[in-house]
Amino acid sequence: MALYLIGDVQGCDGALERLLDAVAFSPSRDRLVLLGDLVNRGPASLAVLRRAMALGDAAACLLGNHDLHLLAVAQGVRKPHRSDTVGDILAAPDRDALLDWLRHRPLALQERGVLMVHAGVLPQWTAGQALRLAGEVERVLQGADWHVFMHQMYGNQPDQWHDGLQGAARLRVIVNALTRLRFCSADGRMEFESKDAAGASAPLGFMPWFDVPGRRTASDVVAFGHWSMLGWMDRPDVLSLDTGCVWGGALSAVRVGATPRDIELFQVRCPQAQKPGGAA
Repeated sequence: MALYLIGDVQGCDGALERLLDAVAFSPSRDRLVLLGDLVNRGPASLAVLRRAMALGDAAACLLGNHDLHLLAVAQGVRKPHRSDTVGDILAAPDRDALLDWLRHRPLALQERGVLMVHAGVLPQWTAGQALRLAGEVERVLQGADWHVFMHQMYGNQPDQWHDGLQGAARLRVIVNALTRLRFCSADGRMEFESKDAAGASAPLGFMPWFDVPGRRTASDVVAFGHWSMLGWMDRPDVLSLDTGCVWGGALSAVRVGATPRDIELFQVRCPQAQKPGGAA
């Protein structure tokens, strides 16, 4: 069984179809993990959700910040942005089934030694801890009172993890790390304003989360999306897979072999659905 990881689709169903064709993906033979942000800003978010849902157990789909935004808009918690393209989902006859399916998706997975998240992992967390904390949020989102948490989910505070955090504040930090993180300080304080590439453009006092000295997942392979300005990155400890499909870049997949470092990259070029810059 081949395992394929695909970066942010963001409603670009045509590119997703071409990429699956390019790798000859077979639901009966292969396994697919979409690394979050299935929807929004691209032209066919409804088609992406229907395709992913129809794949059943052959596909796992992580929740990204745009997927959570869709759930929040559907609940009246957030107003749609001008650049949103989720109206087709909200007006669809199968809207309720699709949204219910979406809120039952995980925030983190680990398969074949690869830890998979949408955005990042705080430096204090081990892979096992990240999975356990993701599970705390998943249980709330999948529960009967999930809409209550949606009203509590947004905000940048607390901006740092402490084991003693409880309630909505604890869950908010987990969600922000797993679905929004790009830069943090050496002690794990998160910064949410900058969306630039890594390196010299890092905000003063901050660095890419995967460059924090002593990061407890440094001995793991972490695959993530979310950071289109970063683009494709392949190094021993991280695989960055958001290559800006919605901005006219590429949609990327890696095939993972017998070990976490046995990988092969596949890409398809994408028509520009939004003007580049601003968000990922």
